[in-house]
Amino acid sequence: MPRATGPLAEALARRAVLLDGGLSNQLAAQGCDLSGDLWTGRVLAERPDQVEAAHAAYARAGAEVLITASYQIGPGHAESTALLHRSVDLAARAADAADHEVWVAASVGPYGAVLADGSEYRGRYGLTVRELAAFHRPRIEALLAAGPDVLAVETVPDTDEAEAVLTVLAETGAPAWLSYTVADGRTRSGRPLPGAFALAAASPQVIAVGVNCCDPADVLPALEAAAAATAKPLLAYPNDGSVWNADTRTWHSPRTPAPWPTEAWHTTGARLIGGCCRIGPDRIAALRSRLPGRPR
Repeated sequence: MPRATGPLAEALARRAVLLDGGLSNQLAAQGCDLSGDLWTGRVLAERPDQVEAAHAAYARAGAEVLITASYQIGPGHAESTALLHRSVDLAARAADAADHEVWVAASVGPYGAVLADGSEYRGRYGLTVRELAAFHRPRIEALLAAGPDVLAVETVPDTDEAEAVLTVLAETGAPAWLSYTVADGRTRSGRPLPGAFALAAASPQVIAVGVNCCDPADVLPALEAAAAATAKPLLAYPNDGSVWNADTRTWHSPRTPAPWPTEAWHTTGARLIGGCCRIGPDRIAALRSRLPGRPR
């Protein structure tokens, strides 16, 4: 069936939409090698069939949005442009093969992701808004040329980077969602959440705003801050509460994961709900049965 019959923004006005889960953990489960700075981008370059298989696994689990493997692909040369295009094409193929409506979201990871040193969990790279916009512009243009349904501007740690990306989005007019990574009631760089979400409220290109790749316990307070700052649909796709160690390139689970209060997230305004790192197809399938307002 066609992968989508209308804009994602129209669906969000009617109901909750189920996102996919973590691409890296699913690729690892499929036996892929994610070592090196490119992370999932390595599999995108070397084993594109495995990327498509991972997307298909999430579609079978019920995901209505597939996020591309472009998170850690930097701009600047022909090879990266080809990989960015490939990431969208592979997700689109999995979406087209699904037995339900599926949108393709092209991942626009933060500047820190390309550094591959955990900087996306710290922010404050020492770059100006103009410099960050110059970094993001060519990759956003390359992704849009491949024809995704929406851009997923995700794991943003700082308002400076959000401002930079929003500047580029205004130039393109493309629809996007904006998702911060947060901890303890602030962005990862320590910025207050009300001001961070207010940036998205002022952007006509942003169709939803919220948080991802954070502890599930941080989601509800962040959504409450977002709801106070904007009437836009909200989004939430946390990880499982683990902490990333960039030196050892491993996740550490500090506690036993608690059930997600998805009803409370939905009541607060979340309409895009799914998982990030270490959330696999089984968790997405379970979430499907509990997501308010979603067709069973």
